Amino acid sequence: MANVFTGNEDHDFPLSTAIEWTTNYRNSVPPTETRAHYFGKAAIEAIFAQETCVGMRVYYALDATGKKQLIIVGVDASGNDLYNGLIAERSMPCPNTCATASPLNS
Repeated sequence: MANVFTGNEDHDFPLSTAIEWTTNYRNSVPPTETRAHYFGKAAIEAIFAQETCVGMRVYYALDATGKKQLIIVGVDASGNDLYNGLIAERSMPCPNTCATASPLNS
């Protein structure tokens, strides 16, 4: 049977594990390496506003210069990418736009 996506899947994750995992990542790369990506609310809301969208999928990507990027696309109830709709990128990477008072980045 194929997966059915509802938009109500449980993605709850404890802060302590998030801190551990982000610390592990930061400790494994040079300080100049991309650690996070910021996307504005309007882009995320536009993806979710698509008629059949129940969630989103985030793809890892490398741009033409080899820098890590994220690509966000809506997903329908059958788990299909809504690639003919809005596809978000143009994130603001951290470092340069990092949170200054976050246990996920310190």
